[in-house]
Amino acid sequence: MLKHILLPLDGSEVAERAIDYARQITDPAHTQITLLTALDVPEYPSVAFYPVAANYAEGQADLTEKMLPHAREYLCGQAEQLRNEGYRVAVETTINDAAVAIVEKAEQLGVDAIVMSTHGRSGFSRWLFGSVANKVLGSTERPVFIVPVRG
Repeated sequence: MLKHILLPLDGSEVAERAIDYARQITDPAHTQITLLTALDVPEYPSVAFYPVAANYAEGQADLTEKMLPHAREYLCGQAEQLRNEGYRVAVETTINDAAVAIVEKAEQLGVDAIVMSTHGRSGFSRWLFGSVANKVLGSTERPVFIVPVRG
């Protein structure tokens, strides 16, 4: 039985599909879920990827301070839904590369498994953006449940 899982979320509907899968493989009476969002603030942001970065002149520290509360608020909303179902839920936010943050948090917490979605990129976009799921799979010895999302 999975007693503690790590569920990384990035605010997208694609990532949230892993929540449904986590519900299927766990028992609320016996499972703790840790929700994690990792904000990877780029040195040179692209407005297309980080809309908040339009005012980047305010500085990276200010940008991070603005993004963290929003990420935490989002996770708290997801946590509340899971708590209403009987799960014990913790919320974690961090500033780091997503794959690094996921692996480090999984090790730190000693979770039984990581449950996450993949954005289903292929070809050039996968090469350009990388695959967080692949990086996590290659960097941990913990079980990783990947929820594929296509289309």
